[in-house]
Amino acid sequence: MATEIKLGLCNPPEPIYLYVNQGEVDGESYVWYKFNISQDKKIPVTQRALIGYLAELRLTTKEFKGKDNLKLDIVISADELYVVRTGVETNFAKSFLLAASLIQDFSKPLIIVANGGDENTVFCNLYDAATKTKIYREWSRDLDWATIIHNIQSRLSGNSSTPKLSVVPQPVPTQDLRIKNIRTLLDYPLDLVREWLQFQNASNPSQLDISKIDSLVKTMCLAWAADKCEYPNEAESLYQKHVVDAVASGADELAAISAWMQQLQTAKAGAV
Repeated sequence: MATEIKLGLCNPPEPIYLYVNQGEVDGESYVWYKFNISQDKKIPVTQRALIGYLAELRLTTKEFKGKDNLKLDIVISADELYVVRTGVETNFAKSFLLAASLIQDFSKPLIIVANGGDENTVFCNLYDAATKTKIYREWSRDLDWATIIHNIQSRLSGNSSTPKLSVVPQPVPTQDLRIKNIRTLLDYPLDLVREWLQFQNASNPSQLDISKIDSLVKTMCLAWAADKCEYPNEAESLYQKHVVDAVASGADELAAISAWMQQLQTAKAGAV
């Protein structure tokens, strides 16, 4: 069925980004906001809920205050295309993922609600838009976030019945971007990556065979884990299971590494 095109003045067909954070601007409180780049100004969004169809879920690296940060982009098709952007480790991201993991059919609209908590934290509540029923899953410290993200992405990619606005496809990550994203997640020194490349007679990762890049990723990960396990082989064994094997099964690599890091940190905290 053809869609009627409204002629005249309009805004460019670009996504509307909503950034999740709790704060106040000019006496107006907010839990998410738009950002005017040209004016370097936050624009509070007074409505706490967004109704639409979940179109895509993706991880992306963005620079903030001179440092790269891993973000979760929740792409929503509604009257416009919205991208709710939040840190992948935030309470908002995890509470959204928990609820979304229970949804098998994404052809129905959802209500995404941003709720402020203590100490500037923001949580997400998810509702079935038709029934106004809250979608809730109990929190557990043993959750596998990489698998949760992968399962949601898989159901979305196989859901052809969802009415969606056009989503700009994301470029397939190059090996350069892959290493940048993982280095950012691990906070691994850039100088050490450059030194490693020099030993390989290369100036950037894309010049090398994929097996060597995989080796670099493993080196960075195990360097991060060096003080996280009591036994040297434990981190490597868990890395093989929760990262290498998970990625081979189709999991997102960044999400898998993030989940592996969280597992080691939790285990270390429990051993103290």
